[in-house]
Amino acid sequence: MHVERTFTVPQPVEEVFDYLGDFTHTEAWDPGTVTTSRTSGDGGLGTTYANTSRFLGRTVDLSYEAITFQRPTKVQFRGRNKQSTATDSMTFTPTADGGTSIHYRADFVFHGPLKHLAPLIVKRKIDDVADETVASIVSTLDAR
Repeated sequence: MHVERTFTVPQPVEEVFDYLGDFTHTEAWDPGTVTTSRTSGDGGLGTTYANTSRFLGRTVDLSYEAITFQRPTKVQFRGRNKQSTATDSMTFTPTADGGTSIHYRADFVFHGPLKHLAPLIVKRKIDDVADETVASIVSTLDAR
């Protein structure tokens, strides 16, 4: 299951990459994130993070790793726990007016009994959260 959105912000691509490529900033722009802390690495490829998020009234802990880090064009983070694997991908393209086009995609794989229930329960909520995430990224970048 996945969601994706493409949207444009007025900030330059390097600035956008540097901000969104630091996964600890999810506390500011990801509506579901409660806390994120770096557990190892320098912030680039292979860096790991502990993330606690709230989704559908539940608190969920995931261990994330930066699996792609190509400044300033692409970043991917993969989060795992026993129930799910989430991969967040963002690509950044400069626009003619000096802004940035962001393509955001979140892929979810559910494990165990949840893999059969998730499509029925989670899909609509994931679409709503994707819309909230875009709005939050835009407003957070504007406020910086």
